[in-house]
Amino acid sequence: MQGLRYSLLSDGGVRLELSPSAASPLAIDVAESAETRIQRLISENPVIIFSRPSCCMCHVMKRLLSTVGVHPTVIELDDDEIAALSPRPAPDLYIGGAPVGGLESLVALHLSNNLVPKLVQLHWSKNQD
Repeated sequence: MQGLRYSLLSDGGVRLELSPSAASPLAIDVAESAETRIQRLISENPVIIFSRPSCCMCHVMKRLLSTVGVHPTVIELDDDEIAALSPRPAPDLYIGGAPVGGLESLVALHLSNNLVPKLVQLHWSKNQD
């Protein structure tokens, strides 16, 4: 059985913590390397942010995405897992399995009016499968 704990965040959000379980897609398989786990999570989640704990840039990324109606999966990585993201440091955003980059890249995508079309395309292609 999988344990679930939650806590309220200062921004009004909720942090859920799952105990490891093979049934959970967020589970940590000790035999799975950090690189493999990160690649698996990218392929399983349409919009995902890899972050450090208490990352202010990640908070801004989540807020920007929520203004366009997207609530991404956010994974907080340990230092050894962050090294697996090289060459990009955390926070690191992926949309539809494609790397977007950090906060600066997300803001540039938004200001160039390409963010919403990219998300709509992702939604459309996902619903066609």
